[in-house]
Amino acid sequence: MLEKFLNIFRIKDLRTRIAFTLGLLAVYRLGAHIPTPGINADLLAQFFNQNSGGALGLLDLFNGGNLRKLTIFALGIMPYITASIIFQLLTVIYEPLAKLQKEGELGRRKITQWTRYVTVLLAIVQSFFIGLTLTNTSTGQSMVTISKGEFLPLCVITLTCGTAFIMWLGEQITERGIGNGMSLLIFTGIVVGLPRGIQDLYQKANTQAWGSFTPVAIVLLIGMMVAVVAFIIFVERSERRIPIQSAKRMVGRSISQSDNSFLPLKVNSGGVMPVIFAASILSAPLLLANVSLFNSGPLRDNKYIGPIFRALAPAEPWYVVLYIAAIIFFAYFYISIIFRPDDIADNMRKYGSFIPGIRPGKRTSDFINDVLTRITLVGAIYLVAISIIPMLLIGGIRFNHIILIGHFFDAMPSWVTNGLGLNFYFGGTSLLIVVGVAMDTVQQIESQLIMRHYEGFAPKSGRIRGRKSW
Repeated sequence: MLEKFLNIFRIKDLRTRIAFTLGLLAVYRLGAHIPTPGINADLLAQFFNQNSGGALGLLDLFNGGNLRKLTIFALGIMPYITASIIFQLLTVIYEPLAKLQKEGELGRRKITQWTRYVTVLLAIVQSFFIGLTLTNTSTGQSMVTISKGEFLPLCVITLTCGTAFIMWLGEQITERGIGNGMSLLIFTGIVVGLPRGIQDLYQKANTQAWGSFTPVAIVLLIGMMVAVVAFIIFVERSERRIPIQSAKRMVGRSISQSDNSFLPLKVNSGGVMPVIFAASILSAPLLLANVSLFNSGPLRDNKYIGPIFRALAPAEPWYVVLYIAAIIFFAYFYISIIFRPDDIADNMRKYGSFIPGIRPGKRTSDFINDVLTRITLVGAIYLVAISIIPMLLIGGIRFNHIILIGHFFDAMPSWVTNGLGLNFYFGGTSLLIVVGVAMDTVQQIESQLIMRHYEGFAPKSGRIRGRKSW
């Protein structure tokens, strides 16, 4: 294995790409230590500690802890993800944009350019609302040390420029580095936060946070993490192989034998993107409710709107239901973008290939679509399980808040309705991102090695298969 690892540094181009990637990731981490001017860091950290189990904690996870400190990279890549969701939805429902996407590289570049503009616009709006929230004085504690008139434009300019710079970093890593830039930025933010999560777990063990159940809970947690990682690797490498046979062709005076191959369809082709999309969409109500007056704002106190925001708070039953529905929706939506059964069927017919027992053309397209529908449902259920089960451990699910029947759940164990108060770094979402991005990056490195006639990392078991992302 050491010899295979050293092969990476024997290839100049690959060595340069890895060094370039590590250098830009170091720049990204450097920005995590540059705070936005005028912030009261102690009060801001106290607020995040009180709300670490909610959507703010999940956003802080994706941003590598930058939101907690309100650094220049506080918004992270979430505006870019939101802009990507908008344009991917528009390519489905808006015909001119769909035609533009089909024009090839030029059309995709134009859509990418528009995505950048929308990202900057979203960053301006989000940073303005963050500035309004932090300058709130109704609770008696202001989160800033300068006047509101000075802080608002400073906050908008700083956070927007930080988001634009992060977007540029991700694109540069994708183009000139190794791996997917945006995914690697999220990966880096999670990995650097793991020591803080381990320290939090260590403190819970020392203080016996769960009473006599603490030692058993620690063992179960570690065992669950190992099992989840193994399960993620197993599913991410799982695929449904559709046999494909090529017709016999006349080559000169002889007839070439038909070749048998497979059309591999991954169980989870969308990777972690459906989870990130769902979390991004459902975090909007909480962030909107927190504008102006943190947990006691006018939106929360409104007798009509307030109950809606409270019902959509993390760990509430309606939040869980919508979260599951959003994951399933985006799993199917993402697969509809990256896989075109009609195009696959047409290409097979052009090259004289067919699926045994299935007629070429429309029947082949329908067959591939049916298989995709079934395995995507399995992949969506897998993503739901990975995302919801850790939610039980982190913040629980408030079954006792269900109208009319909530009292039937009062007898349930407290860890079911209130959770164990664990850190997000031990959740399935973070593990899914870390494992998925790591597999994708290793797969790209292995492809570079094999292309240059070097032995890959796993020659006996076949090539490591990464996931499709971004």
